[in-house]
Amino acid sequence: MFRIDRETDAAEGAKRMPNIVTDAAPRLDHVTLRTHDLEGTRVFFEKVLDLKPGYRPDFPFPGHWLYADGEPIVHLIPGGGGPVDRRGETIDHVGFRLKDYEGHRRKLDALGVAYSTMHLPELGERRLFVQTPTGILLELVFRERTAVSNSEGSNQNA
Repeated sequence: MFRIDRETDAAEGAKRMPNIVTDAAPRLDHVTLRTHDLEGTRVFFEKVLDLKPGYRPDFPFPGHWLYADGEPIVHLIPGGGGPVDRRGETIDHVGFRLKDYEGHRRKLDALGVAYSTMHLPELGERRLFVQTPTGILLELVFRERTAVSNSEGSNQNA
């Protein structure tokens, strides 16, 4: 059985591997999404999140790497399609931290993209949930400093 004792294992691991950085928290590097519609999903990410296609190594299969601030944060590769059983062990959704909640709502409305909202005033956050054309769930997180009304629900396209 795999066991983690955070204090003991981290200290022992640091002794065995002296070059390891122990004070840096892990950071998500990228997400790889399988989709049966590579082009449609690429265009969706470009329009909704302003990601830009960029360099991708010459892998023996098609795909796209989409960039934000010079970093490839979304990788798209071919998938077979079909429904996702969210009750099983799978990734449920991908979250993106963004700015300008109202601006993104206006953009989604203009693009005709359905969304739902979640407001967490105790965290100073508002969230928009959207799905790619192939059904991949995305959470758009907006951290704000002021309390927010819970009166909003979802847009007319939902």
